[in-house]
Amino acid sequence: MTDQALRSRRIDRAATGSKASRHGDWVIHLVLAAAAVVMVAPFVWQLLTIFKSNREASQVPPTLLPEDPTTGAFGTFFGSVPFWAQLTVSVSALVLRVIGQLTVSALAGYAFARLRFPGRRLLFGLFIAMLMVPSQLFLIGQFGIIRDFGMLDSIPALAIPGMFSAFGIFLMRQAFMSVPAGFEEAARLDGAGPLRTFWYVMLPMARPTMAALAVLTSLYSWNDLLWPLIVTPRGDKRPLTVGLAGLQGQFGTDYPTLMAGALVASLPLILIFLVLQRQFFSGIASSGLKG
Repeated sequence: MTDQALRSRRIDRAATGSKASRHGDWVIHLVLAAAAVVMVAPFVWQLLTIFKSNREASQVPPTLLPEDPTTGAFGTFFGSVPFWAQLTVSVSALVLRVIGQLTVSALAGYAFARLRFPGRRLLFGLFIAMLMVPSQLFLIGQFGIIRDFGMLDSIPALAIPGMFSAFGIFLMRQAFMSVPAGFEEAARLDGAGPLRTFWYVMLPMARPTMAALAVLTSLYSWNDLLWPLIVTPRGDKRPLTVGLAGLQGQFGTDYPTLMAGALVASLPLILIFLVLQRQFFSGIASSGLKG
């Protein structure tokens, strides 16, 4: 076989492979587009329901577009819920919980990843075992502690139990273990102790993972419903999620008002994600890859 024939065969194979690759890309894009439609559809339905009347939102079969669009659901929501008081509680509890969990998880993760002390593996194994235990099993014990300290109906009662997370400690441990040991050794040669090494060397290199943990913690804190119902009996001391749950009546629900409240309540969390999205994806991609 001549060189020209070999060259022609290689070109044909490359063209065939390129066509197959393009066909595979189209299939992947179609699957992703279908998944995106499925994920976005509930949000579009929520937006359309906001501008419907309660009668129209409850009728069967349901209608897609509102017949007579109205924005009255927003006025009903702000008139039914102490929005600003509950928003203040939600934001305060979120900030306190995020700061506390980042502090605890970073310190504990660094200790498990870099320090050597007796029982380190056993203790970390116990932390990992806690991930398999439903969080509802801790409610009675946590409520007893909060009650004995006299912190019921307060923002610390909402935030303190969420500051301690086995998942957060695991995530930060994986982040610190992925840092090359040479950085830590260089800091030790310069006379830095464990705390200075942690603060000036290790912590800056784990910022993407901390941003990811901050977003996840914000999500859990903002959407928490069961724990606030237990420790905050008074309405003005409850977070916004409890206020939204109160819009669901026993015999009927004003769905446009509920959807309007859900949209307003989700805006701060969307803002947090938009601000930290780059660090979030970077932290998720770089964590958990090294045991």
